[in-house]
Amino acid sequence: MFPDFARAPNIADHPDVYEQENEAIDPTGVLWRALRAEADWAGRTIVDLGCGTGFWLPRYAADPGTAVIGVEPDPDLRARAAARVTTPVLAGSAEHLPLEDGSVDVVHARFAYFFPPDCEPGLREVLRVLKPGGRLVVIDNDWRHGEFGALLSRSAWATAQGTADTTDEWWRRHAARRTEVMSSWRCRDAAELESVLRIEFPSDVVDQWLTAHPNRHELTYGYTLFTVTA
Repeated sequence: MFPDFARAPNIADHPDVYEQENEAIDPTGVLWRALRAEADWAGRTIVDLGCGTGFWLPRYAADPGTAVIGVEPDPDLRARAAARVTTPVLAGSAEHLPLEDGSVDVVHARFAYFFPPDCEPGLREVLRVLKPGGRLVVIDNDWRHGEFGALLSRSAWATAQGTADTTDEWWRRHAARRTEVMSSWRCRDAAELESVLRIEFPSDVVDQWLTAHPNRHELTYGYTLFTVTA
């Protein structure tokens, strides 16, 4: 087990519901387009750091000539990812990447490891494997905008992630470019949205939101991208 590995109960305990969450993310593709604008991976080598069950790996691999590598510390999630794709899915973590120096063009970390302020070891390791000019793009939640951010601010489960100001200052000190993207979650129906919310937030927070927003199957969701160039 990797010393920096922290089990994520939302996906680890509910991988099938988390699949539904991934399907609901970014229905209009605005986040996906922003990721490409920050660091286009077409025809390059991209690492999905903390790839979980590998949901995004086939989408990265859809670009011809792109070499896709998944890295995941959780053995159960890694097994699901490996069964999903033919691309490599490696045992590793942010602090322990099983890759050669200067071998990667792009690293994406989607809600994985990079919760400042204690992320220097992982950042050093990512910069080690990036080629000169390669980019790390961290996909994080925007605590300031969107209904999801408002739920985060009321959730005791999210306190370990720090505050928006702490996160922004840490990335500023590491010369990251900050980009805000407003998107949404769009589930198939209200029942699916409730299931997804319940793996992300305590019951009291979810109950209050559902009471105030009956029969909703969509909510607004702000993302913050932090991009560091090697």
